Amino acid sequence: MKHTTFRQQTLAKNVALSGTGVHSGKKNHIMVKPARENHGIKFRRVDLPGTQDIPALFKRVVDTSLATVLGVNGAIVSTIEHLMASFAGLGIDNALVEMDEYEMPIMDGSAKEFTRAFAAAGIVPQDLPRHVMIIKSPIRIQEDDKFVEVRPAPGFKITCSIEFDHSLIGRQRITFDRIQNDFEKEISHARTFGFIQDLELLKRFSLGKGGSLDNAIVIDKDRILNSEGLRYPDEFVRHKLLDSLGDFALLGMPIQGHIISHKSGHTLNHMFIQKLLDTKDAWETGPVSRGQTCV
Repeated sequence: MKHTTFRQQTLAKNVALSGTGVHSGKKNHIMVKPARENHGIKFRRVDLPGTQDIPALFKRVVDTSLATVLGVNGAIVSTIEHLMASFAGLGIDNALVEMDEYEMPIMDGSAKEFTRAFAAAGIVPQDLPRHVMIIKSPIRIQEDDKFVEVRPAPGFKITCSIEFDHSLIGRQRITFDRIQNDFEKEISHARTFGFIQDLELLKRFSLGKGGSLDNAIVIDKDRILNSEGLRYPDEFVRHKLLDSLGDFALLGMPIQGHIISHKSGHTLNHMFIQKLLDTKDAWETGPVSRGQTCV
């Protein structure tokens, strides 16, 4: 599904979903509700009455070690990147996410179920214009051979590349262009992945309790353990791009520019976002013009 609207958007009706958190192993029931203009994306812990809603903004990130975690005054929401990627990929600006546990359901390890449910519910334009972060000059952050950068561009585009010393992955690269590509068909089905020895280590330390072949691609020395195989030949890099969309959605507004990353993850993405926000002369904000396409 593509979107080219210059107005803010929200859901046409409530969407109910449920599933298990990949790290906690706890069941979570979520209700995603339409929200007014300029509300943004916010999370509400209905199991913690009276706690403040948690805005899906970079300044609320409290941890990125295993997943993206947001927090306000002791209340947290965790593993939100796939849901945030769905909001960004479908152009949903305003929504309230109610949940009765702290960790977002992993579903099948991709953004497929969120995306399908939102598309089925309907996405409606609102009265106010969408504002975007317009990149005016390049910004880059690098650690060894890993980097993230953004360059000026007329719309939104993101290029991700990965490199693993493993025969089933190797080096992969993909570009997602808002005009040319369809998020629902080409990106949202890509699942998270991991090596079997890493998953065993996580479970040894009481993490990854909800992880299984039903919600992750599991890689052994020379084979993929999932009986269905891969959904895309380059599913690994497509999932990295999906994660990046979710991370950059925490800017709170779409980007007009070209993001390029190599071997990046949540931590480096968030370091880059901090540098981007601090380099105020490299960008400006403004309403989307008709014909512009931004994430």
